[in-house]
Amino acid sequence: MNKKPPYFLYRLKFRSKITLGVTLMLVFCGLSIGLILSAMSSRALLDEGKKRGMALTSGLAFRLGEPLLAMNFLQMKNLIDNVHGQYNDVIYVFLLDGSDNILSHTFSGGFPTDLLRVNLEHRQAQPLLLATEHGLVYDFKAEVVLEGKVLGIARLGLSRSDMDAQIRHQRLISLISTFGVVSLGIVLALWFARTVTLRLNRLRESAEEIVKGNLNVHAGFSLEKNCWEIMKCGKEACPAYGDAQRRCWYLSQTLCPNCLGQEYPLKLDTCRHCPVFKYNFGDELQDLAEAFDVMAMTIKGHIEELTEREKTIAKQQGQLKTIMNVMPDFITLQDKELIYQFAGKSFCEFFNLKEEDVVGKTDLDIFPAQQADLIFHEDKQMLMTGRPLVKEITIKRPDGQKWFHVVKVPVYDQDESIVGLLMTARDISILKMFQERLIQAQKMEDLGRLAGGVAHEINTPLGIILGYSQLMMDDVHDAELLENLKIIEKQAKTCRKIVADLLGFSRHSQSSKATVNVNESIGEIIQLVEHAFGLNRIKIIPALDDTIPLLHGDKEQLKQVWLNLLNNAADAIGQDGVIYVQSKAGIDGQGVKVYVADTGTGVPQEHLNKIFDPFFTTKPVGKGTGLGLSVSFGIIRDHGGTISAQSPLPLEYLPDDFPKSEKYGPGTVFIVELPKDHGETAKKDNTLSVWSGVAA
Repeated sequence: MNKKPPYFLYRLKFRSKITLGVTLMLVFCGLSIGLILSAMSSRALLDEGKKRGMALTSGLAFRLGEPLLAMNFLQMKNLIDNVHGQYNDVIYVFLLDGSDNILSHTFSGGFPTDLLRVNLEHRQAQPLLLATEHGLVYDFKAEVVLEGKVLGIARLGLSRSDMDAQIRHQRLISLISTFGVVSLGIVLALWFARTVTLRLNRLRESAEEIVKGNLNVHAGFSLEKNCWEIMKCGKEACPAYGDAQRRCWYLSQTLCPNCLGQEYPLKLDTCRHCPVFKYNFGDELQDLAEAFDVMAMTIKGHIEELTEREKTIAKQQGQLKTIMNVMPDFITLQDKELIYQFAGKSFCEFFNLKEEDVVGKTDLDIFPAQQADLIFHEDKQMLMTGRPLVKEITIKRPDGQKWFHVVKVPVYDQDESIVGLLMTARDISILKMFQERLIQAQKMEDLGRLAGGVAHEINTPLGIILGYSQLMMDDVHDAELLENLKIIEKQAKTCRKIVADLLGFSRHSQSSKATVNVNESIGEIIQLVEHAFGLNRIKIIPALDDTIPLLHGDKEQLKQVWLNLLNNAADAIGQDGVIYVQSKAGIDGQGVKVYVADTGTGVPQEHLNKIFDPFFTTKPVGKGTGLGLSVSFGIIRDHGGTISAQSPLPLEYLPDDFPKSEKYGPGTVFIVELPKDHGETAKKDNTLSVWSGVAA
């Protein structure tokens, strides 16, 4: 129920209400804007003072670099006293060395040791506001750095009293300015209220006349002269002749030579120069009244126009359907109940369906239940959020794998409400093929350059190591030393083979593959690194499944993968940690899965998609080349498998009795999946269950 306004407002004249309302709004807005501007300017003054203090501190720290390095206490004292004496609002300045020892200060009565216990954190926001005997003081801190080395810290205290004085002065000016603007606005409000109420009174009188009658009455103001009287044309065939209720510029097909047979509102620009328009044209209230008269006339015209448009739309719908049917792209349209209203010819032919098999059906009627459920949730999400969905999907068919770029967008009505979903899908299989070729070409170009350098820089010392180790084997008779030399020889050959593999990888050469026992290759690498890792208190826990099948692959290359993964895990741990290595058979005993989990620092989420890129590394300079994981990726891919990483380490990849420690980090797990025989072709699946794809 509408609530009646307060009695005193109810009795006020509309003019007084407008004046009062505008005055209150001006006062409220003026005070609000004044307070906001005052707060903003106050904040700006404080920020400017802080920037000034930080600039003084940073400049002083820059100038103190050389004296501090030379331990020239006199020059340090002069620089500090110069800053302290030059600016009245600088309360204190002091200098600390790298061990927080005081080298120089400006305190005359002794150094307050409390200052050494504040503003210590490196990441603490600058400056720090302190309450001292001199009032509020901003404490600034800047490191004294010379050639990248931090030599000490310069501290400066800047009084806030001068800033507060400027803020008070600014607030007084803002208050006076706001009062002046509001006063001027009140005067303008009085003038505006008088002007508006005069026009509203005339509109009220006209509205009362319309309320007394009906829509068929003449609502416009009476004219002293009609158009035929002004023009003295005598054209009785003209639609405006004898029509005293409507103005001639609202009528179409008039015979006035100035109108040129145009219709409203196109003819209005011409009519503005007509003497009839100039004589009879009134104010906005007259336009409003005359709009009621024109409304009845235009309704009939609109109905006729809508009927004609309906015929045109039907014709265009037929043309549009023909166009969409001849397009090679998939096109479908669903309503908000996710029922198909249209399915293009290409869509139907691809899935061996007819249009009547799709229209009127839902995804559950067309696709398998699991796939239909996935599509249903995607579509419901779009209907709720209004966000388009763009994704790339892959579909396996007997004639090969097909890639499609799918775009789903919500369809809106005139009320901006979602009434359905429009889907288009374009075959981008050829584009994907060329993209892969381009990526491979770029990779091969980069690896080709790298391989040349590797061959030149590494093969020569490897040959020397291998040669001298073989020569020493002929002269050594100690069994343990001879065994060590054999290990050197074996690993040198392995390194030489890895260099050759890198060259072969860049040229897509074929590696030597045979039957491989994955557990055996993992065990050899664990035996190789276990002692070195143990020096850093890194324990390797193997959990190798003896029932895994033998694979067809290159044992040395796979050993290189395990070595790279174990070395990465050890680098991530540093000291005191555990590496858990697990192998198990794949689904239905086809293939092998290997998990290498560590308790290291983990991989940031933003780096997970980059760790397999060539030369990408997060290790310090000299600690890594960024090639280990990229080479491992190439080796696993060459074996028809996949390698991926998850961080932090999910608990599902660890046994229940896995050791716990507060020293352990979030950890990472690398997952390697290898097929039993990657030479076999993948089974083709001509079902519709792969329709979801992966969102782009």
